[in-house]
Amino acid sequence: MSRFDELLVQLNLDASAGPTLERFVTLFLRWNAKINLSAARSTSELDEHVRDSLHVIPMLPAAGRVLDVGSGGGLPVVVAAICLPATDFVALEPVHKKHAFLRTAARELQLPNLESRAQRLDDHAERDYDAAISRATFDLVEWLELGLERLRPGGSVIAFEAVPRTDLPAGATRVPYELEGKTRALIQLTRP
Repeated sequence: MSRFDELLVQLNLDASAGPTLERFVTLFLRWNAKINLSAARSTSELDEHVRDSLHVIPMLPAAGRVLDVGSGGGLPVVVAAICLPATDFVALEPVHKKHAFLRTAARELQLPNLESRAQRLDDHAERDYDAAISRATFDLVEWLELGLERLRPGGSVIAFEAVPRTDLPAGATRVPYELEGKTRALIQLTRP
């Protein structure tokens, strides 16, 4: 049993991912003590970020290619790669120490489906993804526009929304969820 099992089951995800998620938290906190991956300093603080990240998994393809931009310490991309082993993830993180952490996480957690690239979005020319995600890197509406450009037809760009926005583009859908007693949402926009 892991401390993530209940949420994994609630989201219809494979509960066998729980122990690997716990190993990710341990690895993250060890690195975070030396380099600044996140303001989260305790297991409980980081667990909340992992739980937040888990909510995007049901919106991602079970197989295919997913782009994560501004991957930082791996939230949500490492969490997603753990939960969706048949999906290939490309993590763009231009800060070299964070990129090094992502490469270490992929190796130590045995995630052959996670590729980390030390690139900015502007330098990434590929446009053949089934989904694109970003968490707290860009303004939400700006990310929806930028992410849409990287998708195949029918692909979805997904953004995390902490505070409700009234300026979402036409066709965007809001998927609300509860986290630690707060209502949050994911915003999804599909490329025609």
